[in-house]
Amino acid sequence: MQLTSTQRIEDNPLKERDVGVPQPDDPDVLIQVDACGLCHTDLHVIEGELPPKRSPLTPGHQVIGVVERMGREVSGRTIGERVGVAWLHRACGECAWCSSGDENLCERALFTGYDVDGGYAEYIKAPGNFVYSIPRVFTSEQAAPLMCAGIIGFRSLRVAGVQPGERVGLFGFGASAHLAIAVLRSWKCEVYVSTRGKSHRELAESLGATWVGSETEKPPVELDRAITFAPSGDVVLAALASLRKGGVVAINAIHLDRMPQFDYDTLLWGERQIRSVANMTRADARDFLALAAEIGLRPRVTVFSLDQANEALMAVKRDAVDGAAVIVP
Repeated sequence: MQLTSTQRIEDNPLKERDVGVPQPDDPDVLIQVDACGLCHTDLHVIEGELPPKRSPLTPGHQVIGVVERMGREVSGRTIGERVGVAWLHRACGECAWCSSGDENLCERALFTGYDVDGGYAEYIKAPGNFVYSIPRVFTSEQAAPLMCAGIIGFRSLRVAGVQPGERVGLFGFGASAHLAIAVLRSWKCEVYVSTRGKSHRELAESLGATWVGSETEKPPVELDRAITFAPSGDVVLAALASLRKGGVVAINAIHLDRMPQFDYDTLLWGERQIRSVANMTRADARDFLALAAEIGLRPRVTVFSLDQANEALMAVKRDAVDGAAVIVP
């Protein structure tokens, strides 16, 4: 399913195309796709909220499939291995960021389904050292949302500095938050959820949230940490207003509609902090996948066929999916 020009998803911009199977270069593996998760970042790319990088483009960056062929320079992978492909297609490995372990900030990084073709397809190629073995306990449909919603949610908890037993707020409760809550509960945290949508609130309650309220309700206690998942500056301020002194808000979004003016004295003073979450590292991916298998995390998924990609993304945009949406070829 290809994008040739940025448009609103309501206009069905993704078109089904027959294209050649990608040919892996020496560092690459060729993967036959089993499933690909859908993400709000896909919408930002398709609708032009992120600047276009190439045309035509095959979106999708939460890809699960089986290695079918390998380039001559690939090591550590095997034919027939089930692997995942995430947002970070590759980093340069040479810059100051990469050298310090912060490859998520690499200035020459390329991103799956944005700089290079992604997983809304039957095949994808990716560097062999930027794919990840998938634990057998997950089906491919369950594993797909782990590759971004799960990994970036996990990184958000790290960026926020969450410690076991703390009071943590989740503002918005879509694909990423419904996975993050399982990690927080395994860390014995109290989880407070503010979100729109009755079905999202019911899902949060069923997954063990300590308190659940609407997007306009404030948690009944001061929070140690908060993660925002909606691409809204208003949500960031709501989270900030819920913090104790010294608390941290981590913004899990590649794009915000705006950052509203706010009162420093009442919202930020007291050594409260706002931190952005940028991309992910390979260490984040490996650590999260191991933890997800260990704690028995099971994503809630709604499955669509590949040719329903526009319809599926519309459901994501309208918050009509509880948990995560996944497409299968």
